[in-house]
This record gives sequence, C-alpha cells and structure tokens, in this order.
Amino acid sequence: DGKIYDAYVIYPKNHTSEANFVEYFVYQIMPDILENKCGYKLCIYGRDIYPGEDAASAIEKRMQKSRRLIILLTHQLVNSKEDAYDQHIALYNALIQNDTKVILLEMETIGAYGKLQESLRFIIKQQGTIKWKEEHTVHPQSPNSKFWKQVRYHMPLT
Repeated sequence: DGKIYDAYVIYPKNHTSEANFVEYFVYQIMPDILENKCGYKLCIYGRDIYPGEDAASAIEKRMQKSRRLIILLTHQLVNSKEDAYDQHIALYNALIQNDTKVILLEMETIGAYGKLQESLRFIIKQQGTIKWKEEHTVHPQSPNSKFWKQVRYHMPLT
C-alpha cells in the first residue's frame, strides 16, 4: 500500500510536569510494546523527523505514509488554545479524506468532552477512546494488558 509506518503518533509537545510521563510513554513505552514486542513501525515527531527538515511538510509526508494516527488525549492537548499543526492535518486527513483511521488514547480522565474540538468529539462519538488507567503504570510493559490489546485491535495487521 506504499505506507512505511503503521502509525503516526500525535502528543502534546509542551514541557510541563504532566507532559513528562506522556513523553516517557511516547518515547519509551510505546516503542517498546508496539515496535519491539508487536512488530509495528511508529513515526514519532522528535524521533523520526530530522533536524533541519521542514517540519510542516515532513509531518504531512509521514502521516501520508502511515496507516493509522494515534492521538494522545491529555488535559494539555484539550486546553491548548492553538491546535497543533500535526493534529489539525491528522483530523483533516481522517475526516475529510477519510483515508486514515484514528486511534484515540485517553491518557488521563478528560471528563466532559465539551472543550474538545468538534472533529475530535465526532471521532469519540463514532469509536470512543482507549483509556490509560493508573494501574497500567505498574506493568506498562505488558503487551497482554487490556489497554495494549485494545490498541493492537485498532492497529493494522502486521
């Protein structure tokens, strides 16, 4: 199908204390489980987009070469005033062009989805989210946990 990546990962990139776990999750836990243990190939901004590359076009190209989009929902992402460029492009591709499936990982309890942009609310209404629960942090490296099984269910076949 011409795709290089199984999933492009979108996460909040502001550096706050809550983002520390999210970054650890994105750079350590996800690659360990999905790449090392399950054989998927992820595209992660900051790891797979190179310094000096035009970020906007690199993001778009990487998304087009990805079979899925994984969006990590956090309070920071929800309350952010400006939409992240990658999130904007991802939702456009998923909803308008309808060519990429989105996997929403709710990293902390968001509560009411009213603050979310309409496109995200639409996707949540269609398919829901996969919720990360605190007990997963005890053994986050188990690919057989309910959380990772749900993620793998939405991923393309390897």
